[in-house]
Amino acid sequence: MTDLPPASDVHQTFMRAALDQARLAAEAGEVPVGAVLVAGGAIIASGFNQPISAHDPTAHAEVVVLRNAASALGNYRLNGTTLYVTVEPCLMCAGAMVHARVEEVVFGAPEPRSGAVVSSARVLETPGLNHRVAVTGGVLAEECRELMQRFFRDRRAQPGL
Repeated sequence: MTDLPPASDVHQTFMRAALDQARLAAEAGEVPVGAVLVAGGAIIASGFNQPISAHDPTAHAEVVVLRNAASALGNYRLNGTTLYVTVEPCLMCAGAMVHARVEEVVFGAPEPRSGAVVSSARVLETPGLNHRVAVTGGVLAEECRELMQRFFRDRRAQPGL
């Protein structure tokens, strides 16, 4: 039997992979949010924000990663998976996780204005939902927050944007 790293170490490892995806979003001129979906201790799909380049308001990192995983697995139900995302999910993304049957969402930085998991709303606790998603927040929160703040600071410094 092998020793497994503590859960916090596992969360940090996968959040770093989500941060890598967020950096790809920033390089593409998108708001730097990244996500990975994990099953059985391995990343099965990754994605980053792309509503600007895809001309798709639903192309948030969470939705992109869920679509990628569902396509790869041939099933929209993603039972037993954990979604890692650098910023607290919005209402749309939280709903997508419920429909996909994601087991747990692990996020980095809270989003006080539009975060729908613990900040501005707690939609995953809605009584009538037919599926429950466990929530873990604050994993590498400072690193996730700094990436987002740096992106917007740099954007504001660019003339004409």
